[in-house]
Formats: sequence, C-alpha cells, structure tokens
Amino acid sequence: MNKLPKVAYFCMEYGLDSKFKIYSGGLGILAGDILKAAKDLNVPMVGIGIKWKQGYVDQYITEDGRTLDTYRAYDYDFLEDTGITVDVEIKESTYTLKVWKVDKFNNVPLYLLDADVDGNENRLITSQLYGWFSEERVAQEIILGVGGVRALRKLGIDVDVYHFNDNHPVFAGIELIREKMENGLTFNEALAATREEIVFTTHTPVPAGNEVHSHRLLEYMGAYLNLDYWHMKRLGGDPFSMTVAALRMSRISNGVAQLHKETANKMWEGVEGSSKIIGITNGVHNGTWQDERIVRAYKEGKSLLEVHNEIKKELIAFVEKRTGVKLDAEKLLIGFARRAAPYKRSNLIFTDEKLIGPYLESGKIQIIFAGKAHPNDYTGKGIISDIVKMAKKYPNSVVFLENYDMEIGAMLTRGCDIWLNNPRRPQEASGTSGMKAAMNGVLNCSILDGWWPEACIHGVNGWQFGDGLGVDDFDTLEELDKHDAKALYKVLLEEVLPTYYENKSKWEEMMRKSIETTQEKFSAARMVKEYYDLMYTK
Repeated sequence: MNKLPKVAYFCMEYGLDSKFKIYSGGLGILAGDILKAAKDLNVPMVGIGIKWKQGYVDQYITEDGRTLDTYRAYDYDFLEDTGITVDVEIKESTYTLKVWKVDKFNNVPLYLLDADVDGNENRLITSQLYGWFSEERVAQEIILGVGGVRALRKLGIDVDVYHFNDNHPVFAGIELIREKMENGLTFNEALAATREEIVFTTHTPVPAGNEVHSHRLLEYMGAYLNLDYWHMKRLGGDPFSMTVAALRMSRISNGVAQLHKETANKMWEGVEGSSKIIGITNGVHNGTWQDERIVRAYKEGKSLLEVHNEIKKELIAFVEKRTGVKLDAEKLLIGFARRAAPYKRSNLIFTDEKLIGPYLESGKIQIIFAGKAHPNDYTGKGIISDIVKMAKKYPNSVVFLENYDMEIGAMLTRGCDIWLNNPRRPQEASGTSGMKAAMNGVLNCSILDGWWPEACIHGVNGWQFGDGLGVDDFDTLEELDKHDAKALYKVLLEEVLPTYYENKSKWEEMMRKSIETTQEKFSAARMVKEYYDLMYTK
C-alpha cells in the first residue's frame, strides 16, 4: 500500500467533548468526529483550529420566554502547551499566537491558536466563536488560516494536503501562495502549485453561510498578505467571496451529501476556474454517538425495545431534572434538536394547531425541542420564543431544553422514539443528528433532504414526507411550508402513531433495520476513508 498523504485539517470549530466549548454546532461536531475517526483508522492527519476562550454563546430562556445570551471564560487543564508561538499581522499590528495541542479525546493531534497573549493589541479576538462583526471575523480567519500554516511550519509538520472544512480557512491558501511568490514564483505559478495542495468541503447552500467581504476591509485587516487587488479579485471576485476563493484554490471540492453535491454544483456553476465538486456524504463517530447497550442488543439479537425504553427513561429523568417536566415513557416521544434557523422550520409541526393540539393535550404525542439561535439572528430567536410559548401551553407534552450542547444532543439522539427533521429542501446540506438517531434505533421522520434520500426506505427503516418536493417546486415558500406541514401530519398520524401504539413488533423491526442500514454507511470511518480515496490521494 502506498504511503498515505499527511493531511492538515483546518476548521473554525471542533466538537470533541461537551465540556470543551470550542464548537457551536454541526460543523464543529463533524470536525471532531473526523479527528476521532482518523485516530481509530490510524491515518496521518492533524487538526488546526482556534482556542476559543469563551466559545459559542450560552443561551438561556428568561421568564417571559425570550432568549438570553451569556458568555463565560473557560479554563482547560487538558491542553498541552507546545511552547511554540507564531506571529501574524492584523491591521498593521503584530499578534503573537500561542499554539496548544489537544489529543485527550481519542483524536489525532489538534493544534489550537490562541491570541490571549501579553502584548497583543486585542487579546479578545479568540474569545467568542462567531461573535461580533466582520472585522473580528476576518481577524479570526487570518489567525486560523495564516497562523495555522505558520504553526505547522514551526512544529515541523510536513503537510501534503490542506483540507479546508468550510470557507473560513481561505487565508491559509493566500499564505501558501505568498510563500511561493516570495520564493520567486509568479502569481499564476504559485496558484497552480497551491491548488495541488488544497481540498475543500463546501457546506451550507444558504447564502449567509457563504461569507463575502469587501476588498477594502480585507486590505485594511491585512488579509491581502503580499498579494494585490487584482490577485485577490481573481481568486474571490469583487466583493470577495470566501467560498468562490476556496473553490478556485483547491484541486477538488466536495459537498456533504449526494443531493448537496447536485445543489452545490448548481449553485456555483458560474465560477470560472472552480475545482470539481464531488459528493462525500458526512458520517458520525459511532464510538461517540452510538449507545453501547443498543449496539450490544443489536449484535446479540436481543430486544432493542427493551434497551431503548431503558435509555428513554434516562432521557425523561434528564429532562425532568433540567425543566421539572415529567414526560410519559409509554407515550410517543419526538426529538427535534438543531440550530434555530428559519429554513429548518423548527415550529412546522404546530402549523395546524387545531389538528395537532388534541394529540399534545392528551400526551399521545410528546416533543422535546433543543437548539440555539445565533446571537445576532432575531428571526431564529423568534422561532425559539414560539416554541417556548407552545411548551407553556402544553406543559406536559412539549419541552424546550435550553443551551443545546453535545450532551443534550447525545441524550436526545439515543432516547427519543422519532427524530423529526423538516428543512426546506434542498437547503439542508447533510444533517448528521439524524444519522446519530438512526444508528441508535431512533426512527427518522424527515423531509428527503441532506443525507436522508440516501438512507430512507419508507416504512422500513423510517419515514419520509413531502415526496422530495422543494423550494423550486412552488411559487412561494408559504405554499411549500403548507404542503410539507400537510404531508408531515399525514405520515405522523396515519403511519407513525398506529405503528407505535398498535404494532410494537413492526416498530422494533424498523429499529433493527434503521441500525443495520446506517451504522456503517453513515459512519465517520467510511467518510474519512472516502476522503483519502477520493480527495487526498492524487
């Protein structure tokens, strides 16, 4: 077997453990799972990220149902001081970045850059993940990209492939081009050589996730390095699109599900000089997310329902401890946990309250919600407020768990009966929480978006609703939402409920099928192998 290429995986956030607050959600948890799978597979990879002092927002609900954003400084005793620092220029100031190493979570080494160092003009730059506004964001991206490349050099790590997870690490590509130009190459030669070293994963089809910056801002912040406007425009256009630049600086790119590959290719088809976008569907780390008791019962052919009910009771106790609400272990329990973004439609199930209300009133349907809104997203905060209102109206069957994190995610994807997912197709890139649920025997009931079109065998390992129709099939979003809500009610009331309450043997059969069809196909191990086979190895 040929020697595998050494990969440096760049990401703005990493979800390795609930207590290590350097992640906000799906992107970071995916990155953490990749580093763990790489360790399991013993492949040559290191991670590059930022040591966030305060991490992402802690978000609580006030008495009147509003969201309250709080930040606190965290100290971690498991970080290893590498003794190495690197310098980067931000706004004509030199910033010294400390390099920490973490490998305590069964992960390949992750190196984290930290600006909280004496002498730096603004020690808070690496405080809040996705905090503040565009100046701070560009500064953080310079630290990740430029600082990351310089840290690798200083650590003596020879890298064959730089993997940019999302568009935040783009300035690492600018730094690689700058290095080559300083060694005498022309811009075109440096770009061509750099392209051979970079691969890129594009994530969200939603415009807000694809950052765009003005050239004036980039130049002012020092992000041009030694390049000029024409070089930068050639890479990212004007204004400068981080995603476009990443597509042009990489030799190959990937979408995070097969449907997302199609969406991404359509979305970026006008980008001249773009790398090819292939599909590598995300996966999750079995060892982190799959309950050992379910795995054992599945392997030994024992009752899955018996084990699941035990785990469900643990979730119910967890919810009671957090909220004072005691749910009924005998009744159907739906989980819905994700970022409160409008396209994810957290409150879709409440569309026709006249129809769904009696089921909530009687407790025949119980729902646990969890999720955070970005601190600056008031629409998302409004969605959370709506759910909190419903929890007050149906206090014994609707619950909102505040301050969503990896611990809550693990409890819900193990202990619920149904995992509900209803984004506007095709705006969900992947949706890894559904994979975690599926490999725990929690049945997905989902729109055919993200990963679910590749997994769903309707009525066999879960359910779909909406028949694969999406934003392009309706004149307005209101029409789509109405259609999908109607489809959800039909499947939920005519298929899910009767199976749960009247045909437990079929339910258990479906649980077994859910685990069988997902635990390997949607594992992080399969994903990392595909990265090596299809992206890293030329």
